[in-house]
Formats: sequence, structure tokens, C-alpha cells
Amino acid sequence: MARIAGVNLPAKKRIAIALTYIYGVGRTRAEEILVESGVNPDTKVMDLTEQEVTALRRAVESRPVEGDLRREVRGNIQRISDIGSYRGLRHKARLPMRGQKTRSNARTWKGPRPSQAGTKTTKKEKR
Repeated sequence: MARIAGVNLPAKKRIAIALTYIYGVGRTRAEEILVESGVNPDTKVMDLTEQEVTALRRAVESRPVEGDLRREVRGNIQRISDIGSYRGLRHKARLPMRGQKTRSNARTWKGPRPSQAGTKTTKKEKR
């Protein structure tokens, strides 16, 4: 099992897929990293040599990933909240900030629906 950017990559997966376990690396960036490091995308993680792991580690560390990227995103959200922009206010209120309607959706942001009295369904009685 290879450890890159503080993440243990799954040994039985192809390296092109395993790199996506790192926060900030999707399929496209994984392909870019593999081209830059010269590693075959079809190679399984357990079959990587030490030189390939080192090349991958070097290529991943040249990009903002994991803790650095999380810190940067958190800082950006904090900045727009501090200046009082509309997006910052929506972040503070935990509501969608890109114009989606909230009357019937937005359950991810708003959380589960609050319970209401008298709405519990009952089983039908046997006749």
C-alpha cells in the first residue's frame, strides 16, 4: 500500500483511480499527475516500484491537495463571510448560495425536516 500526501492508497485498484482518494485530485488531475510522473495509468498500486511512488509523490506535492487545499477553501469562505457578501451570508445561514430554490429542496444544507404534529402515518386496521 502506497502512502501519498498522507493518504493510504488502496492496493488493489489502478493508480489512476487510487489517486482520486486524495482530497483535491479527481480523474482529470490524476491523469495529469500520471503523465507528469511517467507512470502507466493501468498499473495497480501494489505493483508500483519505489521510483514510481517517489515520482508520484513529487508530482502530487507540487499541487495544493489535502490539508493545504482544505485550509485554502476554508479561508476563502471565511473571507467572503467577513466582508458580508451575499454568498458569505448564505454560508453563515447554511443555505444554498448559487440561486437554487429553497422552498421544497435544499435538504442537504437545511438538514432533515422538522417533525410536525399529527402527520405520522398509522397502519390500516384489519377488518
